[in-house]
Amino acid sequence: MNRSRHYRRIASTLAALTLTTVGLTALAAPGAHAADGSAAGDTVAKLPIASYSALVVDSVHERVYVTDDRRNSIAAGQVLVYNFDGQKVGSLPTDTTPSGMALSADSSTLYVSQTSGILAFDTQTQTRTGFTLAAYNPDCPRDVAFAGGKAWHTETPANYDCDARQSWLYGASGTQSVNTGWNGAGRLRLTSGPEAPDRLVMAQARSAAEPNPFLTTFDASGDTLVRGPERRFADSDGQGALDVKDVAQSADGKRIAVADASYGTRLLDAADLSDAATGYQPLPEGAKASAVSFSGDGKYLARGAAATGSTPDLLVQPADPANGTVPLEFAFDGVLDGDRVAPRGLGWSKDGSRLFAVTTNTYGNEYWLHVIQPPAAQYDSRFTGSLSTTPGQPVVGEPVGIRGRLELDGTAPGEPVRVSAVRHDANGDRKLAPVEVDPDGSFTVLDVPSLVGDATYTVSFTGDVTHRPAEDIALTVAVTKAPTTITLTAPAEATKADGLQITGKLTGQGRALPSGITLAVERTDRKGTGALTSAAVAADGTFRINDLPAATGEVTYRVSYAGDDLHTDSTASATVRVRR
Repeated sequence: MNRSRHYRRIASTLAALTLTTVGLTALAAPGAHAADGSAAGDTVAKLPIASYSALVVDSVHERVYVTDDRRNSIAAGQVLVYNFDGQKVGSLPTDTTPSGMALSADSSTLYVSQTSGILAFDTQTQTRTGFTLAAYNPDCPRDVAFAGGKAWHTETPANYDCDARQSWLYGASGTQSVNTGWNGAGRLRLTSGPEAPDRLVMAQARSAAEPNPFLTTFDASGDTLVRGPERRFADSDGQGALDVKDVAQSADGKRIAVADASYGTRLLDAADLSDAATGYQPLPEGAKASAVSFSGDGKYLARGAAATGSTPDLLVQPADPANGTVPLEFAFDGVLDGDRVAPRGLGWSKDGSRLFAVTTNTYGNEYWLHVIQPPAAQYDSRFTGSLSTTPGQPVVGEPVGIRGRLELDGTAPGEPVRVSAVRHDANGDRKLAPVEVDPDGSFTVLDVPSLVGDATYTVSFTGDVTHRPAEDIALTVAVTKAPTTITLTAPAEATKADGLQITGKLTGQGRALPSGITLAVERTDRKGTGALTSAAVAADGTFRINDLPAATGEVTYRVSYAGDDLHTDSTASATVRVRR
């Protein structure tokens, strides 16, 4: 059976996801172990729609709502209703094309924005309970949000060129729309939620009419909206402007995350919209942010993206950006899964046990609903004992192994664990290739030191969805020069008249010896010690010494190499008996 889904794990992701089947999909996926011992899962349902605009998750009634934003259709629209197992359980009919949705704070009412106004549905009975007439009846889509106990929606009074027209923010009085007076060029996207029940977030879409869009918040607790901080992101040269695709608020309401197609994932302090002190790591190269969502329990963050091939389209990771746990990555690249996460296509259940993701194909005319169940717990990890090296004395240019042991709590990992390491020496830091940890926890990181002197190896385990990162462990070693050796081949006897020849070879460990080496040669006989002409070393390390002895008897030849920056010095001697 063809597998079109790829779960790409950076470093040491232990948890794989098993696949169940729903609707038109039927794929096999690798087995795995979740943190609680049960298999995590990804259920996939093909959505019977050719366009998409919004996703809402109702954790109270365990329902997922998806709108079909058919701008070019004259038929009445609908909101599709799915349960938490990815099965379609109904639909909510709309009079005209729906575009946005919002859930009341108590999850009792679902608000749906359509061309002619705002519909209200009882989430228990799935019946229509109210309608707010829009000030205009345009083709341009409108957003809706619920904050301060009231529903708010946008209006773009136009039937074409929606991104260039002026949009307005409306509230409601009974069944009539009431203009708040707030407005902006192009589309205005609204976000709200139980994280900050009185806060309404407004993000302006980027367009030719507004090349430097704004992001702002409103206090909706009173009868009148009070605007809070506002921010534009372009610098003095016009670079860095916001290209918002989605906005989410953290579970405690203190942070706002923005899926910015130009930047990636922005993390802002909700109080003043300044950049948070610690942000999230960049998305994989080639991935453009399309969606973002915090789990209701405050533990996880999901980041969706549009990417091609094996580049990840979805990252699931701890919500705390200071947590170094490696994200669990998904690369959707098949006809049974979609190719990317749709804009505003992510939503969590309140308890964080399920992530719902809407994916789409390259053309944006097919859609899928994924129900992903991340592992429910994380366990501790730690390095035990101390690091050691093999061999015990590292030398420059020679392989060295840094050995250690990693201990993991919880269930046995379903895939190999990896650790990474960094070498720090006088030349700075160098990342080493990650290595797998053996089943007993032992590992050996390989390196070839390139510099003589102290080198500090720091080994890290960044964790995964089921294990927290381990505290780094380090070892400092003294890297010495590589040894060299001189071997000599000399005759046992020679005559003064005929002279003699000694051959030899200079060899060295580590990096290749430099070219142009000459060796010092000394001769010692009964008349004393004196230097001879130095011996030139050939490219293969060989050399010759030719001499006419000055005295008879035992003559000793001493050959020396002075060494270099990477190699030690060395000496060898040979004794020849010289006759007349």
